[in-house]
Amino acid sequence: MKDQHKSQDPQRKQRILIVDDDEMFCHVMQRAMLRRGFEVMVAREADQALALARQSMPDLATLDLKLEHESGLKLLPELLAITPECRVVVLTGYSSIATAVEAMKLGAVNYLCKPADADEVIAALNRQEGNPDTRLAENPPSVNRVTWEHIQKVLQEHDGNISATARALGMHRRTLQRKLQKHPVRR
Repeated sequence: MKDQHKSQDPQRKQRILIVDDDEMFCHVMQRAMLRRGFEVMVAREADQALALARQSMPDLATLDLKLEHESGLKLLPELLAITPECRVVVLTGYSSIATAVEAMKLGAVNYLCKPADADEVIAALNRQEGNPDTRLAENPPSVNRVTWEHIQKVLQEHDGNISATARALGMHRRTLQRKLQKHPVRR
């Protein structure tokens, strides 16, 4: 039915849902998307995002990986269950290979590291295929980066449970919490 609605009204603006708990990011991205001709909805938490999706059936969405009280990875399948044809880009300031792979497995069309501007987001949303000409990293990741990514992978495997992750890694829970509070280690 959604497709019929789109084909009956070619003048309808594309709807984009921005889901992020960072108020300033939402404000800047909303203004940028409005200037580019989109109909924009903003949600700062999961329940609000789901309600807006049910009400407006967005065509596109940006989804922050780390919302204040919930993982964007948990919200992603719920959002796509409501609006299966929505193209979602996951945005994060805490990138790791494990979360990028999970986001794609869960239905995201792309994954971007913050800061990302509106043009990068639109390009990521519109990209239909992978790019075989993407440059490969010249240097392997540092030991600290590999450790950080391993922690992220194990944390994902334990559904974000800090205690279970600490047990699996053989470290004290407080030590793991301190490591998780730090920004990702540069490559």
